Amino acid sequence: MGKTVWIGDVQDGLHDEQTVELKGWVKRTRGSNKIRFIVLRDSTGTIQCVGKRDVLGDEAFESLKGALIESSLILSGTILVDERADGGHEMTISNVKIVGSVDPERPFPITESAMAAADGGETEFLLDNRHLYLRTSRMTTMLKLRSSAFGAIHSYFRGQDFIEYQAPNFVAGAVEGGSTLFEVPYFGKKAYLTQSWQLYAEAAMPALERLYTIAPSFRAEKSRTRRHLTEFWHAEMEMAWATNDEIMNHGEGLVRHIARTMLDEHSPELTSLDRDIERLALYADSPYPRMRYDEAIEILQGKGVDVEWGQDLDYSKEKVLTQDFDLPHFLTHYPKIAKPFYHRVDPDDGNYVLCHDLLAPEGYGEIIGGGERTWSEEEILKRIDEEGTPRDPYQFYIDVRSYGGVPHGGFGLGVDRVISWLSGAEHIREVIPFPRDSRRVTP
Repeated sequence: MGKTVWIGDVQDGLHDEQTVELKGWVKRTRGSNKIRFIVLRDSTGTIQCVGKRDVLGDEAFESLKGALIESSLILSGTILVDERADGGHEMTISNVKIVGSVDPERPFPITESAMAAADGGETEFLLDNRHLYLRTSRMTTMLKLRSSAFGAIHSYFRGQDFIEYQAPNFVAGAVEGGSTLFEVPYFGKKAYLTQSWQLYAEAAMPALERLYTIAPSFRAEKSRTRRHLTEFWHAEMEMAWATNDEIMNHGEGLVRHIARTMLDEHSPELTSLDRDIERLALYADSPYPRMRYDEAIEILQGKGVDVEWGQDLDYSKEKVLTQDFDLPHFLTHYPKIAKPFYHRVDPDDGNYVLCHDLLAPEGYGEIIGGGERTWSEEEILKRIDEEGTPRDPYQFYIDVRSYGGVPHGGFGLGVDRVISWLSGAEHIREVIPFPRDSRRVTP
């Protein structure tokens, strides 16, 4: 029967002229009453497998002939080198076992025509059938890139001596605007789904000093852009004794490490998505420029954008600003009036705060937001009161400053946005298995 092997290893030439066993699913099937061509897929690749009636016998051949798309099979046979075949290899089948058949009355609905209609995007039909669409080669590729990005985040932070730390998803107060909180009943009280790990990370900062997480965050935003989700994955870090520049250095280092890891591990997959590999190498290897908020406002106004000093920059403005970028750019020193109380006021100019956003090129916009935190008790109370924010929900946050507060800072990176940008996806929904936005909570 031969040992069970991966299709990817076969295509790499590791089993030439050997008799092996392949386990997988039917991607395509065609043939006649005498010969059948099955394109079999597993998580590592595809291979054409050829079954002949005079070799298999009538019963086995008929079972192979009846195996519809997405039927699961175990095929035994010999691996032949064939330059005409996709991947340069082909299996001649000697034995067939149908593991999971597909009902002819309910064939697999994700057809080539449905994919062509989507034209690289995602129609409502494909979103409704997301649980099946995950099996397509495009989604398989996106999920592999996603896994690579998550692994790169862990390896970067652990390589820099950061400690992984988790925070609750049920919280009592906001990090971002209150209008974007998901309110949930909590045993007769009000609670909210977390927007960020930050406040609870700052509580642990005096204990761990360098900490990070990868966790879901929730924003009740009704935005219907190609880069917004209501549930998304956040990579966040917090660091004691750190300046805004030092935090930016880690943000740049992390993004470059993600880009380099994806290139090293998945260049063929990125090429299959028509991604410009040379452009990705530029993102991985080049330093990222930095500009102040004031300069960005001048650029936008020079392009005819209706924007005033003091406004936060939404996606429409970021998109215009980044159109001429060849590399990600840090945007620093936002006005104090544009940012929440936890951003530290610039001691050299009280009109600004020591913060930054990292804006990705190609129209993708913000992928990181971070900066120094307001770290003294006196200043945090002043900032909270200035904004009219109640103190009670943030008393634990204030206590961090009351007992040995120190300068510190951190950032949050939108993992899904980064993967979407680096993969060249048309929409952020393409890079997450089951996307959640303002219109969809199923499947």
